[in-house]
Amino acid sequence: MKTFFLTLITFLSLASCNSDDAVVVPDVPTSEETMYFPENTGTIWDTKSITSLGWNQSQVQPLLDYLALKNSKSFMILVNGRIVMENYFNGHTQTSPWYWASAGKTLTSTVTGIAQQEGLLNINNKVSTYLGNGWTSATLVKENLITCKHLLSMNSGLDDTLGDDVSPANLQYVADAGTRWAYHNVYVKLQDVVAQASSQTWDNYFNTKLKNKIGMGGVWISNVGLSVYWSDTRSMARFGLLALNKGKWKTEQILNENYFTEATNTSQTINQAYGYLWWLNGKSSYHLPQSQFQYPGSIIPNGANDMFMALGKNDQKIYVIPSKKMVVIRMGDAADAVNPALSDFDNVLWQKINALYQ
Repeated sequence: MKTFFLTLITFLSLASCNSDDAVVVPDVPTSEETMYFPENTGTIWDTKSITSLGWNQSQVQPLLDYLALKNSKSFMILVNGRIVMENYFNGHTQTSPWYWASAGKTLTSTVTGIAQQEGLLNINNKVSTYLGNGWTSATLVKENLITCKHLLSMNSGLDDTLGDDVSPANLQYVADAGTRWAYHNVYVKLQDVVAQASSQTWDNYFNTKLKNKIGMGGVWISNVGLSVYWSDTRSMARFGLLALNKGKWKTEQILNENYFTEATNTSQTINQAYGYLWWLNGKSSYHLPQSQFQYPGSIIPNGANDMFMALGKNDQKIYVIPSKKMVVIRMGDAADAVNPALSDFDNVLWQKINALYQ
């Protein structure tokens, strides 16, 4: 996961585009539409055409060409929950599974919030309350400084240079919790916290409290201590739609809105662009993985200031834009396999998306 995305970007095989055009539905102004949620079973999902939105149809093909060039496997745009674009590339299909990589961190954040609202845990409690002493190699005094909120906010103070292994020997003290922001796989210990607090396996609790409630498919696959979620693109879009609606699915508030608001706003004072495992656009500065440098300005200048994002290795993307009632999904290989650290994929992608409706 360390190679995640120094500047948020990466992808590998040139793809040819197989475009599924959206089905035309009645022309209802977006501002007057009710939010749509697909049923939890079946494949029916309401659509809305580019032209009925008043968007520029001539800008669709340049966007698709760019996505294909940048090794994409799938791409979706939802507006008010309805599919406006759904496209697959290079043999990938609507039912093909793909990995979320670190975009799946937001699933862990969400389920942690659900466990808190059920009274099973408190994110302000120290992690050792649930996992016991010795879950790191830090001294007991330093280990007890680390709360669940520090894991959500990426400021545990543990060494981020030692790889993805989260065994105690590999979780070493660098700074007091709360004083240093560093992107670290230690967040995955929250899954153990939830399992201990709920007296269930992580998979069972996740499936019951989140996955099944919004009709997601997919499965967690573990490798070298790293738990990665795999699903089809529509399942990722379902989760994005839940996020757009602040944790509400149809009539059920699955995740407490207060927690969701905390999760999608700045969570600490060091990295303005990070919430509870969500990335935040439009902030005055940001930090990136593997760096202690503070960059000025917004992560994605061409993106909306209120956009928040689930971002994963090789450019797995969930972009949520509340001001436009929009969710955008991108799955695939690295957009720039040669030099991912210098990739401008996110910013160019949003330039092309913006051209659809500007």
